[in-house]
Amino acid sequence: MKQLFLAFLLLLGSISYANTNDPVDKIGTIKGQVLDKELQEPLPFVTVSVHNTAGEIITGGITDDDGQFEIKGIPEGENNVSIQFIGYKTYDVPITVSRKNRSINLGVIQLEEEATGLDEVTVVAERTTIQQKIDRKVITIGKDLTTSGPTAGDIMNNLPSVTVDQQSGALSLRGNQNVRVMVDGKLSNVPVDQLLKQIPSTSIKQIELITNPSAKYNPEGMSGLINIILHKNANLGFNANINTGITYQDNPKWNTGIDLNYRNGKFNLFGSWGGNYNKNTNFGFVNRPNDGITQNFDFFDDSNSNLFKVGLDYYINEKNTLSVFTNQNTFNGFVTGTTDVTFPNAANDVTQIFDNRNDNTSSQYNIDYKLDLAKEGSSIELEIDHNIFNGDENGNFLFDGDNVAQDYVDFIDTDRTRTTINLDYENPISETIKLEAGAQARIFSSEIGRTSNQSVINPFNLSIDPNTFIASPTTDFDYSRDIYSLYASVNKKWEKWSAQFGLRFESVDVTADTRETFQDGVVTDDLSNFNTDPSVQVSRDGNSVLRNFGNDYTQVYPSAFITYNPSEKNQYQFSYSRRIDRPGIGQVNPIREFSTPLISAFGNPSLVPQFTNSLEVNYTRSLEKGSITTGVFYRSVSDLINQALLYNRTDPNLNSLIFTQDNFDDTSSYGLEVSANYKATSWWSLNASFDVFSQTQQSFAETVDASIENPTVDDITSNDFEIDNVVWNFRVFNNFKATKKLTFSAFILYRGANENIQFEVDPMFMTNIGARYNFWKGKATASLNYNDIFNTMKFQGTGTRPFNQNIQFNWESNTINASLSLRLGGNKYRAKSRKRRDNDEKEGGGIF
Repeated sequence: MKQLFLAFLLLLGSISYANTNDPVDKIGTIKGQVLDKELQEPLPFVTVSVHNTAGEIITGGITDDDGQFEIKGIPEGENNVSIQFIGYKTYDVPITVSRKNRSINLGVIQLEEEATGLDEVTVVAERTTIQQKIDRKVITIGKDLTTSGPTAGDIMNNLPSVTVDQQSGALSLRGNQNVRVMVDGKLSNVPVDQLLKQIPSTSIKQIELITNPSAKYNPEGMSGLINIILHKNANLGFNANINTGITYQDNPKWNTGIDLNYRNGKFNLFGSWGGNYNKNTNFGFVNRPNDGITQNFDFFDDSNSNLFKVGLDYYINEKNTLSVFTNQNTFNGFVTGTTDVTFPNAANDVTQIFDNRNDNTSSQYNIDYKLDLAKEGSSIELEIDHNIFNGDENGNFLFDGDNVAQDYVDFIDTDRTRTTINLDYENPISETIKLEAGAQARIFSSEIGRTSNQSVINPFNLSIDPNTFIASPTTDFDYSRDIYSLYASVNKKWEKWSAQFGLRFESVDVTADTRETFQDGVVTDDLSNFNTDPSVQVSRDGNSVLRNFGNDYTQVYPSAFITYNPSEKNQYQFSYSRRIDRPGIGQVNPIREFSTPLISAFGNPSLVPQFTNSLEVNYTRSLEKGSITTGVFYRSVSDLINQALLYNRTDPNLNSLIFTQDNFDDTSSYGLEVSANYKATSWWSLNASFDVFSQTQQSFAETVDASIENPTVDDITSNDFEIDNVVWNFRVFNNFKATKKLTFSAFILYRGANENIQFEVDPMFMTNIGARYNFWKGKATASLNYNDIFNTMKFQGTGTRPFNQNIQFNWESNTINASLSLRLGGNKYRAKSRKRRDNDEKEGGGIF
């Protein structure tokens, strides 16, 4: 609160000083660096204010990640500089600016710790804030969002330009699912839909939306990157944060966590645990009115996850720092459900009962060493990160009805490893020019195996009666991708301008090998029915069929960022980057993702990457009581990856479909985004966002002439089509401060109608309300939230490809959430002087 109050005074002081009639020349500049006196570590975000002799605030600023500051535009004459930071004694120094003494270097300023009691614990902000940086939006998660639901997925749905499909768990940024998700700047082996369910909302400190990453970043994700930053204590002494909450509609959902650290001298030992225990009910239907076919489904999902993190920061000396940590994630859950399919002829009705159990573990091991070189600001940093994922899935499918498939059990085993080695170099060539360069190696491998006792109609060997049932083959899918990269970027600053230009070079080696092993007599030397893609090599090995696909390529990815600050209240940003979207495991895995009597999903191992050229222009205006950011973007895409819709040729009646992926022609998209923070009154503040985007999707769908009574595979035709889709979304958070301790909130979301390859989806609308109460001298917070109070959130729509159909999908959105947060310890912050790859910010927003 002290920092916010001081920043507010700085703003008022600047305005009042600017309105005076004294024609004083502002010719002075001061600079320096602020360190912790005991630890000799830089202190970021320290407030530096300049006062005149009357005590009025003239101007000011804050220190950067390295504790450095530079403030220009100081009037000629005698002034005072005040340096303040929570938990430290204020440092004051007089200065005199003259024609002969314009630039004043205050050197290294060492702040001493101020003795404080437990009543000065730093708490999580009441409201979420959004800040536009040079290459990203930074959303600092407040209590208003942590009570929106128990998981990261619940928070994501409340962020600008981000949506989570409640049916599939797919994440989209600006309407596109080709987005990469990182945790603390590291890619995870955990599938994104599971990852968002496993991370407790209370464990999240910030979320970064990086729509045009710099050359230092991996150029993956057509729409960009989403980086989830977890809480990490680096406070002196022993500190603990404890959170727990329960959410309920039809079933309980409990999340809890504890965040601990002990910091003394050169060592900071930290650890955390987050638990998520969720039960959910989902239900809905798909209706084909022209065919008289209806599919009703009712699912129950029970999942438990635990995320552990333990680490150590060792501040060896002022030049050397070492950090190690490990994340351990365990997940076990099951989905049970019933799918009923009714036909005009009741004798064909089918009921599928399934029980799908999924257990997996994910382990991450990270070590980072940083060496500060003799030249101030220059450093070399080496980081090694190793990720292991092991998963077992057991699906039991039971059928009831006449003329239906036999019961079967699926076993799917998954083993993945990912090793990343980063070497980074920084060199501030001068006060205004900075060079960054580095190298990276990423080694990824995945082995997925499926065994089943399923019987399927034989589509493989024409010498056997095609209506004969055979045992489903055993499938092994091995996928590897090795990427070697070099990058360099140069950052140049002028008085009102800054620019950064970067280039990244990558060499990539991809292999995808599929082995299907059949029962005796199925495989012959004639393999023409096993593959139609000329880029895939097909061979026989006894009763096994091998499909081998390889793709080696080298690419260059340029990027450019330009920022113009004509005044303290206005900022313009332009950015460009070339990006790649490499197919994910789920898109290339030929083993089924899900299966119902009417629809199944499989990947395509021969997918190739799609490439994107992305342009953005943003404008930020600082207001007296807030700020507003407006941006436009344009993306040009080649070799578009999108879903394709096929008939299931093993279904003799051609009633069931297959979802898969394929590459299509070039396309483009563009859009507008507006976000704002505004403090309307002393008791009412809000942040709001609006986005609209247009995109062209290309795909194909197979169809059959409806006039044919008993169609066969020979009657199937393939049709290419385009979808021009315009979608708009609106979100607004309102915070109402009733008393010093009691706060109310209201959230409204409107998601406009959109179209995909199968459905025209209706708009969605949601309203949440909540209350938070601080007690125990600010060290405890109790929250109560009521979500989707009108129970309006549902997925519904109509479709024409390849059938006329209606769909509706419902989940538990009308929930009540109660949570409690406790903060123990002194909580005096010390930032580790370690460059985070996930925080590559060249320009900050400043206090104005």
